[in-house]
Amino acid sequence: MVKVIEQFNGDRFSVYNCDCVEFAAQMPADSVDLSIYSPPFAHLFVYSDSERDMGNVADYETFGATYRHLVREMFRATKPGRISVVHCSDLPTTASKDGVIGLFDLPAIIREAHQAEGWVYHSRVTIWKDPVVEMQRTKAHGLLYKTFREDSSRCRTGMPDYLLIFRKPTGAATEKTPEPVQHDPNAYPVMRWQEIASPVWMTIDQTNVLNVKVAREDKDERHLCPLQLDVIERAVTLYSNRDETVFSPFLGIGSEGYQALKMGRRFIGSELKPAYFRQAVKNLSQAESEGVAGDLLSLASQAAE
Repeated sequence: MVKVIEQFNGDRFSVYNCDCVEFAAQMPADSVDLSIYSPPFAHLFVYSDSERDMGNVADYETFGATYRHLVREMFRATKPGRISVVHCSDLPTTASKDGVIGLFDLPAIIREAHQAEGWVYHSRVTIWKDPVVEMQRTKAHGLLYKTFREDSSRCRTGMPDYLLIFRKPTGAATEKTPEPVQHDPNAYPVMRWQEIASPVWMTIDQTNVLNVKVAREDKDERHLCPLQLDVIERAVTLYSNRDETVFSPFLGIGSEGYQALKMGRRFIGSELKPAYFRQAVKNLSQAESEGVAGDLLSLASQAAE
């Protein structure tokens, strides 16, 4: 039985302060239309002091084994033919912690966990990020022009983000044909599709994150690495219809739900850290009210025509 510390239900969303694996295990089978989220990047960041936090692991192998439990439950809860989108990146290694300066392939662990639990590796998107901004933020030796001048064998390229996209297969045993995701060509012309279909998304605004969008005071809870709203918008557009259910097991401050609600979807999320959960409730309540206001304005405009 899942232990829920706190929960909040809006008209179009429900969120739970609890362990994500326990929560996913209680979700009805074949009930989720789309999931999109950023998992903890192994032990790169400390999100909370809870022993249940997947970020509080000793090594990458432990993270992969723990994460696989969630992937298994999400496979069961997802409708056949539908999609799970996972945001991730490679991780920098250090001489002091890892014995060598280089990169660790976190996307490989994520892919292996999904394929082991029956998901089909469906697609991969590379999200371009400015190497100059990365250099200024991290002071990474491999990105310095000084390194390029003195010994460019130690140089590396900037680190992009990735979306790994997995599909739950359909089979002869499936009783229902999956509901297709369809688009009005007037709303989504071919040029828009061509941009989204690109294997590299060059036009993501790295600053368009929920921290900036809705945070009002310094004391408001801020997530360490919120997913860009541009990225969420594209994934929700590609892989869900209006009024369908979007799920995030790592709710954070509510970025995925915020964007999904504003796009007319329903949302379910789970979050372990109480402070993140409380901020997510504020953000999602705001998105729901703005979404309702937008719908009323659209209806009024249509009536006037």
